[in-house]
Amino acid sequence: MAVGAPGVLKARGLAVPTDVALVGYDDGAVAAATDPPLTTVVNPIVEMARTAGVILLEQMSGDRTTSPPTIFAPELIIRSSS
Repeated sequence: MAVGAPGVLKARGLAVPTDVALVGYDDGAVAAATDPPLTTVVNPIVEMARTAGVILLEQMSGDRTTSPPTIFAPELIIRSSS
């Protein structure tokens, strides 16, 4: 949705980032190609999937019962839209 926002804002006489700061989510391939390039928040999907697989295998083998939740820090990719 954030990728389409600059055009809508421009049509309403607003400029990104002068009038409105804009941040998207998940750093889709088009985010860097928007005008202006879109600042995004991205999650470490590969690390999350790997950890989930390890936990699942440990639980299936009986090596792990319960554990505290694993929290993954997102990354902010700053571009010109904010």
